[in-house]
Amino acid sequence: MGTNFLRLVLKLDAIASGAVGAGLLALSPFADDLFGMPPALAVPAGVFLLPYAGWVWYTATRAQISTVAVWAIVILNLLWVLDSALLAAGSSSLTALGTAFILAQATAVLGFAAFQYAGLRRLRTATR
Repeated sequence: MGTNFLRLVLKLDAIASGAVGAGLLALSPFADDLFGMPPALAVPAGVFLLPYAGWVWYTATRAQISTVAVWAIVILNLLWVLDSALLAAGSSSLTALGTAFILAQATAVLGFAAFQYAGLRRLRTATR
């Protein structure tokens, strides 16, 4: 039970990360006008998210889930949330849509991290 839950959460995280990464890259020429986010920020974020999404998917689909990899994913997700919050709070150039986008995706990532942590706890309980 715990493994299936964790696999699902990881796969959903991978899909969302890939979609946001592709969206940031596709919209990077318009990111400044839409979000108040310069392409110099949108492009590296998108470039990071695509291989990250692949790694999260890879982790979810292994016969044996690596708890070390999942802990790394949880930590990276929490760092992403922190960076997003700092960006939303500290950027005077973000538009209202940009602030809403940053906060919405940070909330989703925080949810993924929480569910991944819960999945790790279920794994630990199931192996006892």
